[in-house]
Amino acid sequence: MKKNVSLVLPAIFVVITLSGCYPTSLVDQQKDMNAAKGEGDNLSIGKVQKEIRVGMSSSDVVSVLGSPNMVTTDDKRRESWVYDKVSTEGMASTSKGTGFLWFPADRNATVSRTQKTLTIVIKFDEKGMVRDFAYNTSKF
Repeated sequence: MKKNVSLVLPAIFVVITLSGCYPTSLVDQQKDMNAAKGEGDNLSIGKVQKEIRVGMSSSDVVSVLGSPNMVTTDDKRRESWVYDKVSTEGMASTSKGTGFLWFPADRNATVSRTQKTLTIVIKFDEKGMVRDFAYNTSKF
């Protein structure tokens, strides 16, 4: 019986160790990325289109979008707020096939990265109310 235990424990160790090496599926990667996006991410075109309006106060803008990345003033001392967001998304995929145990037969991986930028400019009047706003987005 002692001999059987000495064979079983190393086998369990090997299985546990190899299970940590199993590649993550694309579905799991997408779920992880979506979860990461939701954490502290309150800056989007949809939010600007839905919630920012001409005439709203600067404190209301902060409650919707948070603090700006940059604040400038023009020659009439009116503020302009700039929000900049840059994000990089990456996806890795492997080809499928039957291999040893549950590992794919072909382990060639393909990695793709996409970078997105979002810039929002909000201009205020002398009383600190939104007089104009614009946004631009790019993806490369």
